[in-house]
Amino acid sequence: MHSKILVTGGAGFIGSALIHALNQQGENNILVTDVCLDSQKEAHLAALDYLKYLSADELLRALAKSNAELEEITTIFHLGACSSTTETNRDYLMKNNFEYTKTLAHWAVERNIRFVYASSAATYGDGSAGMKDEIAGLDQLRPLNLYGESKHLFDLYAREQGWFDHIVGLKYFNVFGPNEDHKKEMRSLVAKAYEQIRSTGKIALFKSYRPEYADGRQQRDFIYVHDAVKMTLHLAQSEHAHGLFNIGSGVARSWLDLAHALFAALNLKPVIEFIEMPDSIANQYQYHTCSDITRVRATGYQEPLVSLEEAIEDYVCHYLLTGKHLGE
Repeated sequence: MHSKILVTGGAGFIGSALIHALNQQGENNILVTDVCLDSQKEAHLAALDYLKYLSADELLRALAKSNAELEEITTIFHLGACSSTTETNRDYLMKNNFEYTKTLAHWAVERNIRFVYASSAATYGDGSAGMKDEIAGLDQLRPLNLYGESKHLFDLYAREQGWFDHIVGLKYFNVFGPNEDHKKEMRSLVAKAYEQIRSTGKIALFKSYRPEYADGRQQRDFIYVHDAVKMTLHLAQSEHAHGLFNIGSGVARSWLDLAHALFAALNLKPVIEFIEMPDSIANQYQYHTCSDITRVRATGYQEPLVSLEEAIEDYVCHYLLTGKHLGE
């Protein structure tokens, strides 16, 4: 019997990058699940080697009955979700992010299938309760948006079920890189600012409304998708790894750092303007994020992480300027 891997959200950003990395490891017995398979997502899959595509609804139906296609699954990477931090339909997020994850997790745990799922750094809210990936501190976290809440609720549910002694939850920080083109307004600033430079010659950054942060000095933990995927695969393939893990660089960099790196990659002189922050995000804006990756390192992951400057140069030169997807 040949083992299979299931990747939900497999036509999306991190999901397609994960499948690309699995292909490089010689794995192609992969079931892919996603929703709203548009031309951009189809382009991601076209360059990948996998067994079969199932829609999210088809997967739910298969889970509800005895299905031979699913019997050989040994690992599930559940990366599919609505990742919009500005989504206001709570019922939709609860059904799509929380209930779907519960259904899939119960199915996997009952069959002793390795279950690795995407949580989010959005669960940390404003960071006042810290950003350590410890199970004990979950009750103190207050997400700032409904997306973060939907992810946080499943983290709490998994703890309540006693699952964290064998499943893996991944708190992704600011991931950027190739194959994020379909995310539109939820793309990374690297992707959006690249388009700004190409069309206007400059980058617009939000002003700061807190005196301790100068304009453009707000900070994020940026991580290149290749590093995020390496960490994800390491944790999935390490039998002793379980619980919640931050997936980040462990370094806080400013938006100005990002902007200057982007102009440098394009061999252009920086032109930056500061604009007002929309009211829709002002109350949920994070001024500083930085992951503590001690737990990931403790599992034996010793790979060095690519710097922000190196990552942006690679992204710009090999993907944004060429229009290529991973695997092409």
